[in-house]
Amino acid sequence: METAKGSVERARLPERLQRREEQRQREVEKKRQEKDDQAVQEEKSGYFSSSFGLERAAIEEVLESGVEAEALDEVSGRLQRLQKLVNDSMMFLPPYDLRQAQDHLARLQAALEAKRQELQPKKKFAFKSRKKEASASAATIEPPQGPRAKELPADPGAQCGLQGLSGQVLFMEADDIRQKDVQLSQLRDCTVTLPGSPATLHMRELRGCKVLCGPVASSVFVDNCADCIFAFPCQQLRTHSSRDSRFYLHVTSRAIIEDCRGLLFAPFTWSYPGIQQDYERAGLDQNRNNWETVDDFNWLAMDVRSPNWSILPEDERITHWN
Repeated sequence: METAKGSVERARLPERLQRREEQRQREVEKKRQEKDDQAVQEEKSGYFSSSFGLERAAIEEVLESGVEAEALDEVSGRLQRLQKLVNDSMMFLPPYDLRQAQDHLARLQAALEAKRQELQPKKKFAFKSRKKEASASAATIEPPQGPRAKELPADPGAQCGLQGLSGQVLFMEADDIRQKDVQLSQLRDCTVTLPGSPATLHMRELRGCKVLCGPVASSVFVDNCADCIFAFPCQQLRTHSSRDSRFYLHVTSRAIIEDCRGLLFAPFTWSYPGIQQDYERAGLDQNRNNWETVDDFNWLAMDVRSPNWSILPEDERITHWN
């Protein structure tokens, strides 16, 4: 004779089977979605590789031929579009493919600059240098004159920059940094103004400095800096071994910090005549800004924000720069 307990178990059997079937269906749907997502990623990556490869080959062909000065403007425009393609593809490209694309872009930009130098005399830039005043007027942009800034032998990849200066107001012309790798190193208590669109910006061993830079086409690297104020738009920010500094940032990917502490972030607010054209030259999307999204490589807790950085309160942000 069947017991009451057995009857209950038999009644619950269809319910358990139904739950098991629902779980199976969810697993099937999850796997299908993952497969579809993978297919989309592969399709996007394939389109990027094909488009990038064709455009890169076309640019290299022009640069390797006996091109006239007028054609270099077209090459510059094509490089800007290629940079925008890379920027727009960052979210789905594998890290290796992204690094390869950025390396190719840097080489093409260097080749373009070399071709320009072949066709015209090399132009040297200059900057205004004077003792930094204690008043707010020290941040005002001055006409560039006085001693010339030198190219930096310390980093072969840097095409221009400033090194080993203290207590000065420094200015570099937009034409002198456009599509170049700019390096600032070993500066103390300086204000540096860089209107224009460099290819990359490297800052190393800065103390008590303020650096204002126009849209950077690829990456900004900050290493071993302290008590500084930085303002720039860029595709990628990497900050290492730095402390007690403020970043007014426009970044289209996710900012990365490592071995840092006391960093404060706010949206980019500096402006100057011609900045819209520099955004276009850099290929940066003004509608995509991840200034408040920071990845700390020293902080692995996913549900708690790193104590090494924070958002700069609105009432403490600079709104008038000059």
